[in-house]
Amino acid sequence: VRAAFRNGMPAWLAEAQPDILALQEVRAETEDLVRLFNEFEAEHGGDKWHILHDNATAKGRAGVAVVSKMKPTANRTELGPKNFDSAGRWLEVDFKVGKKSITVISTYVHSGEVGTPKQDEKYKFLEAMQKRMKQIADEGGLALVLGDLNVGHTELDIKNWKGNLKNAGFLPEERAYFDTMMHKQGWVDVGRAAHPDEAGPYTWWSFRGQAFDTDAGWRIDYHLATPALAEAAANYKVHRAASYDTRWTDHSPVVVDYTL
Repeated sequence: VRAAFRNGMPAWLAEAQPDILALQEVRAETEDLVRLFNEFEAEHGGDKWHILHDNATAKGRAGVAVVSKMKPTANRTELGPKNFDSAGRWLEVDFKVGKKSITVISTYVHSGEVGTPKQDEKYKFLEAMQKRMKQIADEGGLALVLGDLNVGHTELDIKNWKGNLKNAGFLPEERAYFDTMMHKQGWVDVGRAAHPDEAGPYTWWSFRGQAFDTDAGWRIDYHLATPALAEAAANYKVHRAASYDTRWTDHSPVVVDYTL
């Protein structure tokens, strides 16, 4: 997040003006976030930012945050068995909007690597995430899972899907978790609902080669909403940088309006 603020994130933040901002791969300390957003506020004015941040166990890795103009009413980071390390990867935050309550979750799924312990950890996380999302869905309220989920669900979500059938991020075993979340638990992929038959729009491009310029991307950054919240969604947009040299991250912000 420190590099992002140096390389253009404040200009985007001033233009987009999100009420709630979910961040992944923060890779910084809470005091860094507080300083950066305080500096932004001092320059641009506006309401105070409320910052919730969950660090990864390993310093300088992962990290998720929810930064908001609205004051949170509660937050949780527990996920999976007690001996499972999900630090820096799952942050649930509750808000009150009028008489309605909404839960916003910032999550960062492992990237994984086939045939290594990294992939084992990814499956453990997806398993825990799926169980928790079922609990939330069964409650029937307003909830939203945001983040870098590091899995392309269908062939429409990766430009070069044929070349990635045996790679982490597009393995059948990974995609099956998304089948369950959406087809059995009822979560709505707001991005796919907005673009039902369209390849992409992609949200991540490798910094290597010409991936960005040729739009050889992946759609791995999601808004997964409960049905009641999905009905209130509009104006889904991927804020793709104008050019390779104006990028401040290898992902693009994904912004949706929810009218509550």
